[in-house]
Amino acid sequence: MNKQPILKSLSLDFKYDSPAARRRRRIVWTQRARHLTQLGFGVFIIAGSVAHQTAVTDGVVPSIDALCPFGGVETLWRLISSGGEYVPKTHLSNLVLLAGLVIGTLIAGGAFCGWVCPFGAVQDMLNGMRRRLRIRPVELPATLDKVLRYGRFVTLAIILYQTISLTKLWFADIDPYRTLFGLEWLFEFDVLTSWPAYLATLAVLIGSFFVERAWCRYLCPLGGVISVLSRFSLLRIRRNGSACTQCGLCARPCPVKLDVDKAAIISGNCVGCLACVETCPRRNALEVKLAPAWLPAPRAAASETAKPTG
Repeated sequence: MNKQPILKSLSLDFKYDSPAARRRRRIVWTQRARHLTQLGFGVFIIAGSVAHQTAVTDGVVPSIDALCPFGGVETLWRLISSGGEYVPKTHLSNLVLLAGLVIGTLIAGGAFCGWVCPFGAVQDMLNGMRRRLRIRPVELPATLDKVLRYGRFVTLAIILYQTISLTKLWFADIDPYRTLFGLEWLFEFDVLTSWPAYLATLAVLIGSFFVERAWCRYLCPLGGVISVLSRFSLLRIRRNGSACTQCGLCARPCPVKLDVDKAAIISGNCVGCLACVETCPRRNALEVKLAPAWLPAPRAAASETAKPTG
């Protein structure tokens, strides 16, 4: 039996170990590790939702609301201003998760978005489906893309204002993440009262099918918080201008469409998928370094930060 085709399909064919083959193998296995990590967190969230929906006694098993770090963002001001009161459906666990997310972001930037977030994994899956169907993605003009990225902060401001004013998780009624992973559509489908949530979720999923990581790039409120904190992260991807040939290969697989090949330090919008680093064919041209943005960049590299592109 010829095992070579099988080994090649699994990226385990070492017979022709050329530099290009090693690079392809490195890309495949890094992304496999990332997808397995995403799968693990996704299964954990779904299992928790199933347990909550099938619990005989209400309140025994926490809902998905108690497992979301964004709930910590929503309740933090309420907690401070009221002297200890939480927004309903939030819990101390939200603040603990938020603290963990802040610490993790200050260390590894937007890795949460690329390696942990289940909704990010769904968008990656939709992108993979589109590629297999050979449907071309929608590429937005650079100027429009740059403007739309501020939508995350607009969404964040509206959610915080409404949550504080109404003292409830206002966004929970239309949150695509909560709608999809809360599984109420599976156990208690109610189109009459939940149609706004279903419509919003369907719109985001369709948009993310045609525009890669559309939710992350333009609307995710937690992504907006992470992008700001990521600017102070210790681990950053840096480009060495003296080693880089500006071939542009590193920018092609970027799921959030950053100009990786034109900057010294990759911006806070990076989701830490490492596809650019693994794709780069030049040794030391693109590296993950313990080198926060506030440290001087290498002289040979460009001085600007990678900017979003269409």
